[in-house]
Amino acid sequence: MAHSDARRHTAPTPSDRHAILVAAAFGPSPGAHPLPAAHGPEQNWLRAVALGGQGRYAAARAELARVRGTGGVWSSFGASTEASLLRQLGGHRAAAVLDGRALAEAGSLRTSSGNTVAARRDVDPVAASRDADAVAASRDADAVAAWCDAATGLAADALGRGRLAVCGSLLDRCAAALDAAESEAGEKAFVRQRIRLAWVGAESALAAGDFTRARSKADRAVELADGFGSIRHSVKSDLVRSASLTGLPDHGPAMDLAADVLARAEEHGLIPLQWAAAMLLDGLGAGRDAGRVRDLDAGRVRDLCATTIVGRGGRFVTSSAC
Repeated sequence: MAHSDARRHTAPTPSDRHAILVAAAFGPSPGAHPLPAAHGPEQNWLRAVALGGQGRYAAARAELARVRGTGGVWSSFGASTEASLLRQLGGHRAAAVLDGRALAEAGSLRTSSGNTVAARRDVDPVAASRDADAVAASRDADAVAAWCDAATGLAADALGRGRLAVCGSLLDRCAAALDAAESEAGEKAFVRQRIRLAWVGAESALAAGDFTRARSKADRAVELADGFGSIRHSVKSDLVRSASLTGLPDHGPAMDLAADVLARAEEHGLIPLQWAAAMLLDGLGAGRDAGRVRDLDAGRVRDLCATTIVGRGGRFVTSSAC
């Protein structure tokens, strides 16, 4: 009897299950594992986001496969999330296909016409971004959020392939869509989308060699993430900020912040962010320079993280195939 009581008390209720998944995907417990089983496309998506943040790529893709084809906003969120998993490991070309699909699906939620961008399999990023005005006018905050996730993803895909002008155009359209939507729904409705917009804006500035603009965008991401409540978003924002600090004559601040990001990512089981921080530190000469990171073998940490990622189903893409 005592055993059955204990089992009953440890099984999460439907509301508990949802709360656990939200906390893992966008809250204070990004390293939670194992996660409760998902029920329905929203929870499949939340579970995939959390698993992806932990570098459990195969498990995340399995959850996203259950979301695919469900229609509506979750199908769009699922496609853009799957794109982000590809992009993290260098698959910008394949990610663009999924982000284009996500953009089309989100755009189709904004119109009753059958002749929409959703009817096209191959979506041109700039042409698709012209739907921003219609999407921004939506009273459905989820549709706006999904469209902005896809547009920001496409911008990052373009950036990864050296298409800075396309990236900038998509970021501008996304910002305009958010400005319009926030006038009705309020700024708090789209904090996550604003953080992602700032991340890619900072990365675009870095690619253009504009470290001042990169620091401004990164600082904005850090500010927004501090109030968002997601540890993963805070760690990623600080990673972007550490990269923006590499433009200073003294690399000490960048190295110190990157080392802090590395430690926090390890603490919370965020293997992809730990790998990225180790990559940055290794590039800055961690272990070969004075300071708090003198004894850190960033290259070894990077390689260990890469091995873990591959073991969990991650697929690194070489630059020639990205």
